[in-house]
Amino acid sequence: MGSGAGAAVELTVGDREVRISNPDRVYFPESGATKLDLVQYYLSVGDGIVNALRDRPCMLHRFPKGLAGDKVHQKRLPAGAPEWVPTVRVFFPRYNRHADELCVRELADVVWAVQMSTVEFHPWNSRRADTESPDEWRIDLDPMPDCPWSRVQRVAGVVHEVLDEIGAVGWPKTSGGKGLHIYVRIAPEYGFQQVRRAALAFAKEVERRAPDEVTTTWWRRDRDPELLFVDYNQNARDHTIAAAYSVRGVPSATVSTPVTWAEIPDIHPRDFTIATVPERYRRLGDLHAGIDDAVFDLSQLIDWADRDEVDLDDDGEEA
Repeated sequence: MGSGAGAAVELTVGDREVRISNPDRVYFPESGATKLDLVQYYLSVGDGIVNALRDRPCMLHRFPKGLAGDKVHQKRLPAGAPEWVPTVRVFFPRYNRHADELCVRELADVVWAVQMSTVEFHPWNSRRADTESPDEWRIDLDPMPDCPWSRVQRVAGVVHEVLDEIGAVGWPKTSGGKGLHIYVRIAPEYGFQQVRRAALAFAKEVERRAPDEVTTTWWRRDRDPELLFVDYNQNARDHTIAAAYSVRGVPSATVSTPVTWAEIPDIHPRDFTIATVPERYRRLGDLHAGIDDAVFDLSQLIDWADRDEVDLDDDGEEA
């Protein structure tokens, strides 16, 4: 792995040519991994990252100088994009503005974004066809500062149990940080507020079954620091989390990695990095490949939310 910027290289990605400038710039000082190493990682999980991002508005976490420099959260497509890079226009009511966000269709779109110093990809849970109607319900198991990983693993078992009971197929992945995410495909028949209500109703059921381990208290200051927060508000409009197969902008270059339910008792998020995931992907393929074939009818959880009189204000707190 080089330490300088290096001469630009041209890569053929599908039917596209993508120029990678400064390929030897070190992005991850802990390992010495470079910009080109990051590109090669995304090429190695190509079908998986495209499956996770396809047709979704996507916010980019960019590091123009690598992790040693500043981080840029970018909603709008970076300037200078080739005409073939697709976008979708979304509206932000709070600012009364629109933004044309990256909307991946093919692997070259991902590689071009990495050329523009993107490390993390954070897609919406809705798609281009109707950005106001989510087709993905996201269960975010977010450990508080003193919550051990073993608690995350145990609560994942409770989540799996409840999903099985209601007939929903959950697709787990590490967050790339300290938690777990579980995605459930849903029909795009409800708005963000209804999906959030359903997500909170589910979270409360998990809390009822594991009251000594789980909290759904919204305000961080009011949560027990040893508990696991089931973050239902990740289903709010324009709330995004790292995609499956997205690298995280941390020194160890961890990856938000799909896993099987059976693996969860024996893994740790630190196991999955840009150095280890490519070989795993070669062996296992995309563990989320079948997600679009397992659509859950959210009406059951909407009924739970109505039964429990779940209502939310604009901040995500129960009203």
